[in-house]
Formats: sequence, structure tokens, C-alpha cells
Amino acid sequence: MTSDYYALLGVPRGLNVSLDELQTRYYALSRQLHPDRFMQKPEAERQRALDMSSALNDAYRTLKDPIKRAQYLLSQEGFDIGEQRSKDVPPELLEEVFELNMALEEMRSGDDSARPQLEQAEKNFSGMLAASDQELAALFAKYDEANSRDVLAQIRNVLNRRKYILNLVSEVEKTLETSHQQPATNNH
Repeated sequence: MTSDYYALLGVPRGLNVSLDELQTRYYALSRQLHPDRFMQKPEAERQRALDMSSALNDAYRTLKDPIKRAQYLLSQEGFDIGEQRSKDVPPELLEEVFELNMALEEMRSGDDSARPQLEQAEKNFSGMLAASDQELAALFAKYDEANSRDVLAQIRNVLNRRKYILNLVSEVEKTLETSHQQPATNNH
């Protein structure tokens, strides 16, 4: 049993994988390793089949998702992909994040006049997410062509920025949803 997800699924190592090939390999291996096929075997073989099936599921879930695949490859190549911290604001977003935090506070304190600003921020950040995804797609192709650690470092930076932006979008959506659901106060 290998801990390399690419080897386990028998697909070429890279950031652009054929999802059809990945799925075909996954289903074929799943049928071979399904624990039900080992019910009459000794306990050790049944446990091995269960472990292999679990590893196969993890590998498939990771490699079928482009972001998880990139994070996996980065970790395999020794890159730190730790938790995004709020102090790691990408410099180009500092001013927008400051404005966003002010609007979020206003909205949370019951000031609905910040809603249009938050809705616009949500659109802007969603656009930034889409741009990050396009940038990643180009970098994935570049990495698969050159197999360069420099490109992996660029990918890690874009993933960090993307994760930060995704957190902002989630925060805005949650605040808009929460403030929308709060009933009006009755003063009798």
C-alpha cells in the first residue's frame, strides 16, 4: 500500500488530471478492493481491504478537487500549507478589508444601511475568487509543463490569497443572511 495518492490511483502526477480517467480508475479499484469481497477471508485480509478502500476514497476525494489536489501536491513537495491567519492579509487587499470590516460591524450592530456596501463587496470578492481560479488553472498547466518549485511557490501564494478571499466572502454572506433573518423589534 502506498501513501502517494497518484500512485494509488494509477494516474500521472500533476495538477491537471483527467477527471474521467481518475473516476474510471477509482471505480475499477473500488470494485477490486471492496470489503464485501473479503468477507470470507481471514481478519488480516479483511482489515487490509478496509484500509485500502479507505485510502482509495481519501485519494479520490483529494485528487478530484483542483484545490485539494494542489494542496496535496504542495504538501508532498514539502511546502507549508498551514492555516490562514487573519494577520496574513494580502497587501493588495488591506484597504478593502478595512472598509469591509467597518461595514460588517455596522451591519452586525443593526445598521442595515451597510447592506449595499456588503452586497457590492460580496460581488467584488467573488470576482477575485474567479480570477484566482483562472490564475491557478494557468499555473497548474505551467507546473505540469515545467515541474518547477518556483511555480509551486506561486501556486501556494495564490491558494493562500484565494483562501483569504473565500473567508471574506463567507463572512459577508453569513452577516447578510443573519441580519436578513433577524425580526424587527416591536416597541410597545
